Amino acid sequence: MSDQFALAAGSFAQLVARLPSDSWQGPGLGEWDLRALVGHTSRSLITVSTYLATRAEREDVRTAADYYLHVTPAALGIDPAAVAERGRQAGRDLGDSPAATVDSLVDKALADVAAAGDPLIEVIGGLGIRLSTYLPTRTFELAVHGMDIARAAGVTYEPPDGVLAEATALAAQVAVASGHGEAVLLALTGRAPLPRGFSVV
Repeated sequence: MSDQFALAAGSFAQLVARLPSDSWQGPGLGEWDLRALVGHTSRSLITVSTYLATRAEREDVRTAADYYLHVTPAALGIDPAAVAERGRQAGRDLGDSPAATVDSLVDKALADVAAAGDPLIEVIGGLGIRLSTYLPTRTFELAVHGMDIARAAGVTYEPPDGVLAEATALAAQVAVASGHGEAVLLALTGRAPLPRGFSVV
């Protein structure tokens, strides 16, 4: 099992448990309210369990960075509105006790991963990827959206150091794979700013 995925999942659950009760209907990220943003983030747990029920015939995605090049709404022709609605539905699915629901999702995902080994699973778009390659992408999502959630709710939060290190390293790898490695390295070393709104994902 990915130790960092387990740490990220546990940290996310702890964050959700600390969210103020009056913040759930407030702003989250973009068109999502906070409940939808938490719901979208919880899908990083749900998809692990869901995809572990599949098996792929070939390995289409060999690195976590390649995942972000090939498994995106634009690359797969997915309507962004559909992605947004999945987040809203996931938020509704959290029910009346979101923290308890997230705790259950964490427990299930970690148990499923612990029992799985390293199978070749099928993710969105029908692409095959090793579980060990997929999990760092979930660590990344939990870390980044965890910080989004904390900012939206006005609470303090910092992912565990190992989670931050893995997520930051993956962001750098995506930058290189997408042709932005030089710009990111210059920015990280204080030599040039990144363009406004720049993102590696």
